[in-house]
Amino acid sequence: MRYKVDLKKFMAECETNYVRLRKLMPRLDTDDSCALGLPGSGRPVMRLEVLERSPYTVLLAIRQQGTLADSNWLPEPCLKVRLYHDARLAEVVACAGVRTVYPRYPYPNNRMYQPDEKAQWNSFLSDWLTMAIGHGYSVAEPCEFVG
Repeated sequence: MRYKVDLKKFMAECETNYVRLRKLMPRLDTDDSCALGLPGSGRPVMRLEVLERSPYTVLLAIRQQGTLADSNWLPEPCLKVRLYHDARLAEVVACAGVRTVYPRYPYPNNRMYQPDEKAQWNSFLSDWLTMAIGHGYSVAEPCEFVG
């Protein structure tokens, strides 16, 4: 059976992610970065950094750092997320260096993407932001960007 994009569900997730990002970074219009920590970690583990701003959009890099410092084989997560202020949406536009992803893929394919790869990226962002809102805290001191 061929995968069909559920546009209503996808847009709802993008709307919710926009609200979550604005909650985590309330001064997004003026601040260029924000660091979040988790209880017991002792150092920042999530960093949100503004890469570009325009009148209607903002491009953010969201990275997790420090938790996989001893691992050379598994890169730390990094998402690029575009926020559309007029539509109040946040969409993952790049993940781990991959910049173009389509809403639907045939399976199997050369890159071994899942049929719903784009939806999975946005779902991962949703889970990540929910965890940060529920358990994270703001870190005042600047932290070094990994990668």
